[in-house]
Amino acid sequence: MDFLKMMKQAKQMQEQMGSLQEEIAAVAVEGTAGGGMVTLTMTGKGELKSIRIDPSMAKPDEVEILEDLILAAHHDAKAKAEALLQQKTQELMGGLGLPAGFKLPF
Repeated sequence: MDFLKMMKQAKQMQEQMGSLQEEIAAVAVEGTAGGGMVTLTMTGKGELKSIRIDPSMAKPDEVEILEDLILAAHHDAKAKAEALLQQKTQELMGGLGLPAGFKLPF
């Protein structure tokens, strides 16, 4: 691979990474826990947008369970956002013809 071609690919990748980061930030992922008793929505960057709790969970003696379900739903949404980012990054890398095993610095 010649140096000029490599520089052109690096510039192209930088531009596409900027677009990818904007796309991921705009994506909404939903995480659920407790069979749908708790659902939350967050951006691909991890910003929490909303929480829905089934009214049957609003019992004073079940607050600890509710707290655990909120955390589980957050973990679910975060895992989905990370998987989406990984998928999009692999698509970007494949389109640039970079060598297998090349990793991005983030």
